[in-house]
Amino acid sequence: MESAAYLTGQFLLAMPGIGDPRFEHAVIAICAHDGEGAIGIGLGATIGGLGLHTVLDQFKIDPGEAPDAPVHIGGPVEPRRGFVIHSNDWGGQDTIDVAGRWALSGTIDVLRAIAAGKGPRHWVVALGYAGWSEGQLDEEMTRHGWFNVRGDLDLLYDTPADARWARGFAVAGVDARLLASGAGTA
Repeated sequence: MESAAYLTGQFLLAMPGIGDPRFEHAVIAICAHDGEGAIGIGLGATIGGLGLHTVLDQFKIDPGEAPDAPVHIGGPVEPRRGFVIHSNDWGGQDTIDVAGRWALSGTIDVLRAIAAGKGPRHWVVALGYAGWSEGQLDEEMTRHGWFNVRGDLDLLYDTPADARWARGFAVAGVDARLLASGAGTA
């Protein structure tokens, strides 16, 4: 496990038995983490039947050449608010750099740029986010709920959502099939 005071630019992988069904097999890209709290975007599951073209249509944006990529379940907070995690080769009015590994944008300009073929080379769209208040994530990291791994770009852009959880553990040298949801007794 990679230990750091703050986890910005890393992924959180939900451990089996995390205790919250909303986070079973969750893969969360931590986009900001400091003394005031943390925000992350879920990348481990997609919203069935919802693709980028539907989102673009809701904003009356012609999809152009943009693929009808799946939209991810970003988290339980503000589930109607959209976010795009993307490569650092594009920046808009609200884009934030995430530890030099990727960027996060949350305004419509990134969607327009993607549809026009002038956006970032790599991107992932999500609705909602996961948020932690001051000290909450730090405390959760001391329990058996989350496992953090480095922010691997192949995991982010080249791995399908349903394979990210197991691959995230594999990148860290852990076979996810061997993880147990509880401890034994002797």
